[in-house]
Amino acid sequence: MAEYRKLHLEEAELIAEIDATHYIKNVWRIDEATGEYRLVEINWTDKELPNGFDWHLSRFKETLKNGGTAIGCFEDETLIGYGTVDKELFGKQEKYALLDQLFVSQGQRGKGIGKALFFLCVKQAAEYGAEKLFLCAGSSENTMAFYKKLGCVPAVEKNQRLYEEDPRDIQLEFSLKGN
Repeated sequence: MAEYRKLHLEEAELIAEIDATHYIKNVWRIDEATGEYRLVEINWTDKELPNGFDWHLSRFKETLKNGGTAIGCFEDETLIGYGTVDKELFGKQEKYALLDQLFVSQGQRGKGIGKALFFLCVKQAAEYGAEKLFLCAGSSENTMAFYKKLGCVPAVEKNQRLYEEDPRDIQLEFSLKGN
């Protein structure tokens, strides 16, 4: 049975246990002619965390050092999923908390783990005083369908720094009011 708990800085290396392998058939891209999103077939298998393990490890540690939270899901003492939420609020009215990472191991997807982690991060963001959870989602068709099903919508405000990190990511938000 899965166990969810907060992760500590000294446990950061556990994220190496995540099997981030992900087959991506289609991605959402902006059509230059229309300015609208459309699905583009790419047939790509990503075999590691996007931007690599070291990038995610650094961000994970940064989140915790700055007072944020990491929540892990364990099965038989193995980390099978995790999410991180930053404590520092941002945006014009400083009401966004960043869901910086959310990953579930390949063999564990489709079991509700990602959804459970997402809503644990939502709860944490509310405790930080946020009104909305902000995320930059990978543009794969499956990733976007997952977040849409949870109730995420295109972000009202755009974050330029996050856009510059990966312009292909799609910025979304989730309202904490009523959820």
